[in-house]
Amino acid sequence: MYASDDNVIPFATTANKLPPQSIESEEAILGGILLDPFAIERVRDILKPHHFYLGAHGRIYNAAIRLNAQELPTDLLMVTNYLADNGLLEMIGGRNKLASLVDRTVSAVNIDALASLVVEKWKRRELGRLGTIAIELQHKSNEETPLEQAIEQLQDFIYELQRSSNTAGASHISDVVVNLFQEIEDRSQSKILPGIPTGFYDLDTLTTGFNRNDLVIVAGRPAMGKSAFAAQIAFYLASTYRNPVVVFSLEMSKLQIAMRALSSVAGIESAFLKTGRISNTQWESISQGIGTLSELPIYLDDRPDPSLTYIEAECRKIMAQERRDLGLIVIDYLQLMDGNGGANRNHEIEKLTRGLKRLAMKLQTPILCLSQLSRAVETRSNKRPLLSDLRDSGGIEQDADKVIMLYRDEYYDPNTVERGVAEIILAKNRDGATGTIKLLFDAHFTKFKNMVRAQPVQSVWD
Repeated sequence: MYASDDNVIPFATTANKLPPQSIESEEAILGGILLDPFAIERVRDILKPHHFYLGAHGRIYNAAIRLNAQELPTDLLMVTNYLADNGLLEMIGGRNKLASLVDRTVSAVNIDALASLVVEKWKRRELGRLGTIAIELQHKSNEETPLEQAIEQLQDFIYELQRSSNTAGASHISDVVVNLFQEIEDRSQSKILPGIPTGFYDLDTLTTGFNRNDLVIVAGRPAMGKSAFAAQIAFYLASTYRNPVVVFSLEMSKLQIAMRALSSVAGIESAFLKTGRISNTQWESISQGIGTLSELPIYLDDRPDPSLTYIEAECRKIMAQERRDLGLIVIDYLQLMDGNGGANRNHEIEKLTRGLKRLAMKLQTPILCLSQLSRAVETRSNKRPLLSDLRDSGGIEQDADKVIMLYRDEYYDPNTVERGVAEIILAKNRDGATGTIKLLFDAHFTKFKNMVRAQPVQSVWD
């Protein structure tokens, strides 16, 4: 994608102009690395082999990266031996090429700035390449590449360029484990969270939070509180960690979602807000609640039939606006999504869940998607849901990283001793244990609460 076997990476030029590049900067970076044993540490995280204009320079830099990953020096002798052992020495110009890089370099003092310049030149080359791709796509027929797919492909390229992703294509495992060690160290020092928390500490203990690329399915029969549960997690992330969240509600309007949030924040039952029966003493709480909600990075979308392409485009627009990754995407709910038609609904749902999983991986954001359960639950004496109860369940069960099911016994038995208690059943957990936790459910505010709280959890829902 980024390099070829030739010295110069092929690129479509315009008006006989050379693509943006800085050969002198590339040579100075490589010379600095060969001279200074610590220089590679300053640039390895921002500069990658594919950023170099000359293929030979990319190969030399890649050799230095490999040696550094093995905690070996990157001096002239070691790099020369590495290239020779791997049959690359003649491809980069031989020993004379490496010696000339050292001779032309005084020091590595400016290597950081030079690395940024080389990356910027690469971005400009990529920008031109996107123009070439767009021209190619416009001439393809709808049978070759449907218009929606062509736009989605171009959006993918543009977004990756905006993110300035340093990972392109396959990575050698040595590069991956270096980053893994740093992440483990950061987690041990509590610099980063093991996973994205939900605000329900028993659930967080069971799951260690949501992973950045998780597809999480929340399922339950009607009136179990699925929408409230998902929205509560989203508002918790936005209020506690200021993570941007997006809620796509295919069933409830934006005003209905906002009213539930305001009810919880202001401490006023939603029934009073709906009817407008507000006492004089409650107006101040409403004003304060609206002020609190207005400051949160929460985005609501109530389009009735969003496609995967639409959801992705909206999320990327918000990420560009916020200039950071999203904390969570909520979709309420799966069976109402636009699957582009088809006679087989199961196959359609499989395509949607596979697409949602890919989207979570592309955006590096967990997706919390609500799903219906089949009526088979109602025919059993024990009405606690099972994985097999997922409606159109083939793709859902396969693609989901976590499946959470909600159950409230009082819905079926008003006289149960479990009144006001909700069971949160973690039926599938791809990278951990499964189990059941219990939460309190306040029907007046449509709100879930932790059973016992060792420490106060700061949330707009508390």
